[in-house]
Amino acid sequence: MNPPKYLGGVEIDSAFAEAFDMKATRLVITAIDHSWAMAAANSIAGFATSVIACGIEIAIERKRMPDETPDGRPGVSVLAFAVSKTELENQIVRRAGQCVLTCPTTALYGGIEETKPKSTKRIAIGKSLRYFGDGHQISKLIEGRRYWRIPVMDGEFVCDHDVPRVDGIGGGNFILIGNDIDAVLGACRAAIDAMQQIENVIMPFPRGVTRSGSKMGSKYAKLIASTNDAYCPSLRASGLLESTRQSELRASESVAMEIVIDGLTPVDVRSAMRVGIDAACHFDHRGGLMRITAGNYGGKLGRHHFHLHEVV
Repeated sequence: MNPPKYLGGVEIDSAFAEAFDMKATRLVITAIDHSWAMAAANSIAGFATSVIACGIEIAIERKRMPDETPDGRPGVSVLAFAVSKTELENQIVRRAGQCVLTCPTTALYGGIEETKPKSTKRIAIGKSLRYFGDGHQISKLIEGRRYWRIPVMDGEFVCDHDVPRVDGIGGGNFILIGNDIDAVLGACRAAIDAMQQIENVIMPFPRGVTRSGSKMGSKYAKLIASTNDAYCPSLRASGLLESTRQSELRASESVAMEIVIDGLTPVDVRSAMRVGIDAACHFDHRGGLMRITAGNYGGKLGRHHFHLHEVV
């Protein structure tokens, strides 16, 4: 076993995060001001924390200034990840129609830069949403890019005919462990604040953090995932874990929180993990954050492995 490493007094396990191949896209939502763009972005990212039950993982990437958007208006970019191209398209079209088309003054565009446009794989947006125009929709081709103008009650909803789809990575992660919930949550907030400065990544859970880390499988046949009991302090303390499953928490550790990262490339995920772990360890946790580890499945399910000692 590798000797432990420490960062800011926090032990860094010699564990690795196991991540998976996914399909991904970036959407840019614009509006008359950032508040309306953000409203649509928050709506489209609703119920999108995990592909396990939501079918898709979506979160806000960052605000975009008018000089960073296709129509020169204030905007917000979101990143979306799914396990298949079909699920990604189905989810995006439904959410775009219900959450962006409905939001006052918004428009919707693709945000992935295309190096080889003719060979880029695509997701239909306006191609599907145009029918809401009931025959009054108008198609415009501008510099080789097709847009749809759909009449709505504040004017027109403008969107791309389709948007680029790329390969992405889901499930990068690290777990923060300590003996004080306020300290661990503070370290989580510091980590998320730092990671949100990294381009091309999202942390899809509420405020970027999940307390309900999961393991694959369950004693109940209908469930494909269940609580990660090895990191549940109440089970360690009670001795209720089955003999085949041992607690990963030490006697002095009473709380664990997980941060999950989705990114467009391995470099993006690794960069986010690095700055997040660094920020957490150097947050003024006063010893309440004791250890950082990562979740994996023995390397059997995901081909992307992010070893914490290499990351930091």
